[in-house]
Amino acid sequence: MKATRIRNCGAVLAMLLVTSQSQADVSAQEAERLGNDLTPLGGERAGNADGTIPAWEGGITRPPEGFQSGGHHPDPFAADPVLFTISRDNMGQYADKLSAGHRALLEKYGDTYKLNIYPTRRSAAAPQRIYDATSKVATTARLNEGGNGVAGAAIGIPFPIPSNGLEVIWNHILRYRGERLRRIIGQAPVTRSGKYTMVMLNEEIYIPYSQPGATEEGLNNIILMFKQRVTAPARLVGQVLLVHETLNQAKQHRIAWLYNPGQRRVRRAPNVAFDNPGTATDGLRTSDQLDMFNGSPERYDWKLVGKREMFVPYNSYKLHSGGLNYSDILQPLHMNPDNLRYELHRVWVVEATLKEGTRHIYKRRTFYIDEDSWQILLVDQYDNRDELWRVSEGHVINYFELPTLWTTVEVHFDLQSGRYLAFGLNNEEPFTFDFTAALGAQDFGTGALRRAGRR
Repeated sequence: MKATRIRNCGAVLAMLLVTSQSQADVSAQEAERLGNDLTPLGGERAGNADGTIPAWEGGITRPPEGFQSGGHHPDPFAADPVLFTISRDNMGQYADKLSAGHRALLEKYGDTYKLNIYPTRRSAAAPQRIYDATSKVATTARLNEGGNGVAGAAIGIPFPIPSNGLEVIWNHILRYRGERLRRIIGQAPVTRSGKYTMVMLNEEIYIPYSQPGATEEGLNNIILMFKQRVTAPARLVGQVLLVHETLNQAKQHRIAWLYNPGQRRVRRAPNVAFDNPGTATDGLRTSDQLDMFNGSPERYDWKLVGKREMFVPYNSYKLHSGGLNYSDILQPLHMNPDNLRYELHRVWVVEATLKEGTRHIYKRRTFYIDEDSWQILLVDQYDNRDELWRVSEGHVINYFELPTLWTTVEVHFDLQSGRYLAFGLNNEEPFTFDFTAALGAQDFGTGALRRAGRR
């Protein structure tokens, strides 16, 4: 009888938690802060007390004259000097502004690894219609189904004034990245000695959630469609992945298909999720690490720790540059630090702890999320012994033709093997990102998947 009462109490507490989450709407009075003391997406507009983080003044809202989508983005901050360098020898002086992952990388690879710190440039921006939609849905958006879905939102950031960790993660999942795009990128699984075979990927993305005029009902629960075709090396050519990502993950998990060129067959791919290995990553990245985090948050408890000032990768235009070769970037143990840029920014800190009775190779994860864009910039990942295992960085730029802040390169370090995976490289490619691609939902069916595999 006592055990029954305990179970019933647990069920009641769970129901109360779901109810409180589903009713955690922002008041109209709170929403009025957006665009005033807060940025239109919910960051603090003001700078910090000592002036090392400036006020947000709108970010970069237009491309330089003559720029066309599809090319490498010129660096608007190329003249900025390195303010100082953090090394193994002086890292203690800056420990309060470093992630556990960065401290571990400096300690482990300090003979060659360092962080060059540049002036802080709050370049993040989005179109006015995204700001308007964010203001609108701020008072209607809510978590549902125990936090595994969002209701009452379309187009805008659903929780610009978050009250818990799940809301912050859903802000990242639903952040603006354009409406459609085509990109050619490289993925390099780098051995401890610095060797790699570049995997080239042709990706197309269509984002129903961000389309002008999108409504929750009209989405039919699909927020993003993703198609990835492998074009090199020869042993992988023709493999195609198709994903339909869902808004309510409790109602329906993502739907995924794979085209196998050897069998010439399209098959459902339910394993493209959670901790299953990503495509051609040599096991250095899980499926849910793509885009720093994606998919259902159901396997973790999410705690909002708060906000911190931290050194994070930002405005990484040099890393994105067409003036570099891959050999200028990829070296043993880590990317060449002279081509990387770090700045001091305010980030939301969210702790994800694996739920009892669920499985994932990461027992615990700490996410650091940019206040100006909701882009995850850093992640620390712990193994089942609760030891730091992998460290992820999202090197971002403002794609000013939209505008939006998004990664140009993601890098995932494995501290135990000394290997790392660099994803998103396009320095030697004449074509990078095209946000004007003529793509629609019709290009993301299984018939289109077969056609893509036969090209």
